[in-house]
Amino acid sequence: MTTINKINYQTISNIIILMRPHQYIKNLFIFTPLFFDLKITNIPLLLNTIIAFVAFSIVASAIYILNDYFDIEEDKKHPIKKYRPLASGVIPKDMAIYLVGGFILIGLTIMSFLSIKALYILLGYILLNIAYTLYLKYIAIIDITTIAMGFIIRLFIGSAVTGIELSSWIVLMTFLLALFMALAKRRDDVLIFNKTGKKMRKVINGYNLKFLDSAMVIMASVVIVAYTMYVNSIGRTNNEYLYLTDLFVIIGIMRYLQITFVQENSGSPTKIVLQDKFMQLVLIGWISMFGVILY
Repeated sequence: MTTINKINYQTISNIIILMRPHQYIKNLFIFTPLFFDLKITNIPLLLNTIIAFVAFSIVASAIYILNDYFDIEEDKKHPIKKYRPLASGVIPKDMAIYLVGGFILIGLTIMSFLSIKALYILLGYILLNIAYTLYLKYIAIIDITTIAMGFIIRLFIGSAVTGIELSSWIVLMTFLLALFMALAKRRDDVLIFNKTGKKMRKVINGYNLKFLDSAMVIMASVVIVAYTMYVNSIGRTNNEYLYLTDLFVIIGIMRYLQITFVQENSGSPTKIVLQDKFMQLVLIGWISMFGVILY
């Protein structure tokens, strides 16, 4: 292998790491309207949703890179984030800016062919995250609320490209679940500060373990209630046995609390889903039962 080829391979590899493709699992929320409306087998709508997923993921990668760009100094202090391509210096800052612009342009172009409404929603997502990167992430509570709003936007993208209306319960449930996971992430930052004395984020001045633990328990409770109300509302017209899927939701929430409070390893919700076998079995069980009952 020549030196040039080696450099190109390493650069591409680092760009892929910078894009955080493992985070794309969050974007599966775009498929939620299609799944719950019993139209996941509708090929045209499914194709629209897949394309929207790709477009959104490309833009999301641009946002991750932009966030890393402004967080270089903070990430250098983090025991794990210091190895990220920008924080470690393996990707130049100017290249990162070009990647951000290119990815945003590609994502917006793809989405514009699907739905103008979805395009506007995606633009809103970009502006919201720019505001988060520059200012909102430094304000306690507002920071995690902004993160949770990103999941709501994913729902509305899925709705816009399929024409499926969203239930108020599913919007509320998604927001609460995202808020629950965001609180767990902040708890991890506070734990690192308590153990090492290093502030991974300036915003942790507005948090402590007592507040975060209490807020997580509240969010866990209302997520379960919101989900129960949602399945009861659609169960009246589709299948009265949907309430049985509550079992998996309750077990999944308890497992997440166990990982957060007992194992103290809640820094990355995505990695929990991708690496924790227990959580994977719960998700498979929930999807299977829900699918069997409805479909």
